[in-house]
Amino acid sequence: IFYFDFDKALLKPESRAALLEHSAMLQSNPRNVRLEGHADERGTREYNIALGERRAAAAKEFLVLQGVAGDRIEVISFGEERAAAFGSDDEAWRLNRRVELK
Repeated sequence: IFYFDFDKALLKPESRAALLEHSAMLQSNPRNVRLEGHADERGTREYNIALGERRAAAAKEFLVLQGVAGDRIEVISFGEERAAAFGSDDEAWRLNRRVELK
């Protein structure tokens, strides 16, 4: 799971480090993966779907730059629809701003 700042789709340094490890694994184990983008409940449904898409695309772009074939990576956005944490506070919002690699 890779977390993002509010209203951002920029990878954090810790996410880049984890994605580097995943890219090495994906290069030695050629399987397809899915990057699922998520957002917290703030913003419209449409905006959050687009934001989740941008977040997942940022993770995909990073993996592709590390040598993972882009056609092995599916990008999908769930926006705010699949919350990891329920509540309307900073901690719940922080946990919901994420991309999951599956």
